[in-house]
Amino acid sequence: MGLAFIPVYIRYLGVEAWGLVGFMSMLQAWLTLLDMGLTPTLSREMARFQAGAHGAQSIRDLLRSLEVIYSGVAVAVVGIVWFIAPWVSVHWLSASQLSAASMAQAIGIMGLVLATRMVEQIYREAIQGLQRQVWLNGAQSALATLRWAGVIGILAWISPSIEAFFLWQGLVSLLSVAVLARKTYLWLPSGERSARFDLAAITRIRRFAGGMAATTLLALLLTQVDKLLLSKLVSLVDFGYYTLAASAASALYFLVTPIATAVSPRLTELVAKSEQKELIVTYHRASQWLAAVLIPAALVMAAFAEPLLHVWTGNVSLAQQAAPLLALLALGTLCNGFMYVPYTTQLAHGWTGFAVRMNIVAVCFIVPAILWAVPRFGAVGAAWVWLALNAGYVLIGMHFMHRKLLPDEKWRWYRDAVFKPLIVGLITVLALRQWITLPQDRALMAIALTGIALLVMGMVLWAVPATHAFLKLQFKTLRGHAPND
Repeated sequence: MGLAFIPVYIRYLGVEAWGLVGFMSMLQAWLTLLDMGLTPTLSREMARFQAGAHGAQSIRDLLRSLEVIYSGVAVAVVGIVWFIAPWVSVHWLSASQLSAASMAQAIGIMGLVLATRMVEQIYREAIQGLQRQVWLNGAQSALATLRWAGVIGILAWISPSIEAFFLWQGLVSLLSVAVLARKTYLWLPSGERSARFDLAAITRIRRFAGGMAATTLLALLLTQVDKLLLSKLVSLVDFGYYTLAASAASALYFLVTPIATAVSPRLTELVAKSEQKELIVTYHRASQWLAAVLIPAALVMAAFAEPLLHVWTGNVSLAQQAAPLLALLALGTLCNGFMYVPYTTQLAHGWTGFAVRMNIVAVCFIVPAILWAVPRFGAVGAAWVWLALNAGYVLIGMHFMHRKLLPDEKWRWYRDAVFKPLIVGLITVLALRQWITLPQDRALMAIALTGIALLVMGMVLWAVPATHAFLKLQFKTLRGHAPND
């Protein structure tokens, strides 16, 4: 929803104001540092509760303990963001159309949005750990519709201002907290007493949470330092173009996150039960299905960046400015997406040290690289750095990860979940890019791009072994044979 309506928001607010939305997204990412690794740890502990590693009382106490911690953090976030808003509007952001007073007020309202979204994450992670993703998907779809489609009514009929945009986001987040919290407690069995803050519950998870906190810090440096530096080094308009391209590229995570979210508690459960054979089967199946949906979308987005942006925004100039950024960011996000299932496997084993060490090395590369590239090449330099970093992760980092956890599965993963579908998809999309002339009409262009995407996806699905196994199972089912597993 948020992605679909970006052109509408830009029409009402302008590119410069949309740069403020990108600034909020960056702040939201950085504020996950305050999470201290607790919410992903909560998801893992909920999955372990499902496997019998926790009692009802202990898991409820853990949840209540995190609620108390997060409530204090949320209040602090609102106060701090409101306090620093005037300084940020004058000394950090560079705007030509928005006044400093308007930006300061908008940034102050951001504090409410950021705080409520942090609290939302507690219950979202708890529900994911309980493997109630189907309900969560439906609830989040409804709330996203209210959040992103509802704000159009605010902009059209009440106030076409960035302040009104942020205020609506905050109100919907408050509603989200209420809905998700109620459902979480309904699914948890009753304890021997009322849930309460328990320091011992926090202490028991401190090692894993500490590793997650360190990983989060380094991951943020890797994924958000480009935006942080760009917000200072380039104009707010150029930052708005980069935000637009990054928003489009981030749509690829809509394909990655559902698979990683669904498989993560399952992998944790299998590790807890020491079911290694089923763990390997689940790992490869998830990796291959992720490749099957991610590779076609990313390659089409990179190869047809400008026409895609034209279809999406209806603005030829905007498409021309953002297309080079989108092509590079899409390829970098593709490489980043490959690592999601391996990373969830590391977390399932409680192994956070590798991600910490690997990210330390990467940070030593990305920060000086961006400081060198952006002054010389502008925003496109940051996009190149993002691509190079994630390609290095796939080619180097995943080698060491498999050697530790799944030593006999490395080459199978590279072959079936990376190189084979990637080569088939790349050949297909480059051939189509060379041979097909897109129509000028936006509607016809959209139809043509959809057909191209479906064709590339069909070729990639053909290259993925998990597809063959799935189709074989369906064929047996249609013929009336019961499947073996």
